[in-house]
Amino acid sequence: MDSLAIVTEDIARQFGDYWAVDGVDLSIASGEIYGFLGPNGAGKSTLVRMLCTLLRPSRGRGFVAGHDVARQPELVRLQIGVALQDAALDDRQTGRELLDLQARLYGLRRDVRLARVAQVLTLVDIGTAIDRQINTYSGGMKRRLDLAAALIHDPQILFLDEPTTGLDPESRAAVWTEVRSLQHQRGTTIFLTTQYLEEADELADRVGIISRGRLVAEGTPDALKRTVGTDVIVAKVAELPSSALDAVRAVAGVEEVVCRGDELMVHAGDGAAAMSPVALALHGSGATVKSLTLRTPTLDDVFLQLTGSHLQADEANTDGANTDGADNADATSHEPAAAGAGTPSPGGQP
Repeated sequence: MDSLAIVTEDIARQFGDYWAVDGVDLSIASGEIYGFLGPNGAGKSTLVRMLCTLLRPSRGRGFVAGHDVARQPELVRLQIGVALQDAALDDRQTGRELLDLQARLYGLRRDVRLARVAQVLTLVDIGTAIDRQINTYSGGMKRRLDLAAALIHDPQILFLDEPTTGLDPESRAAVWTEVRSLQHQRGTTIFLTTQYLEEADELADRVGIISRGRLVAEGTPDALKRTVGTDVIVAKVAELPSSALDAVRAVAGVEEVVCRGDELMVHAGDGAAAMSPVALALHGSGATVKSLTLRTPTLDDVFLQLTGSHLQADEANTDGANTDGADNADATSHEPAAAGAGTPSPGGQP
């Protein structure tokens, strides 16, 4: 386990009758960027909170930096940095004051604090704004400051829970650059939860896909996309007779056909060669085709193949406890955190 930064064994978390996380097994190597991909309500944030010792597992075990998250929470916290979805920043402080306070809470001496603030500011680009009050910061700058605060004690493992949600494209690209720098320059292990397909595809060495609290697939982004097939033909249809599916499946080179609402996803080894036959098959079956496009597979196609629904479409799902926001609210309002959970106190002891 020495070469593994994060390990879980059948870890699960229950809220009432609802299993937000239902038996997840992970093995994440030191220095790896692991992308945890899933829609809102899939269980991403709940799993992060268990690994960060903010929630106790209802079942199973988790180990972070070699320490049991339930039995050794104080040792786990000293080895991790955490940037959750909502940045916990005091708007009345300057950025530098906040970083210095965070370093004090970890028990760092003044000379070490000054050095660490300078070091994290070379990784996280805040510029001269570091000496302005945080209430003058943009959303992107607050995200970067939160990332800097998570790094101030030089953690082995960094948890980033949807770090770019709500950011403009320029700010999102800046966060991506900083995440890559942490891995390349410092060898930091990064556990990144996201609902953005391109973020997982761009940053992660490996991706785990979670749906309804269960890990449904895991692998490199390229390997996962290869499981779908070489090409995807997307047909938008107004009318789709039942005979159309059989007609398309009979086309030479077609490997799989998935229908969801008014969209038909046709997986083919050679999409360019199959385009015309697929169009003819749809027309001959009486289908009314609004558009027909060809593209290479995405991680959303993997999710669609595994679950029968699109990742983006499921983001709107807010039924019952099926949102991470609801999970978090349950955790805050009704469930006790792990023993000793909280901000580390001076002296480096939680």
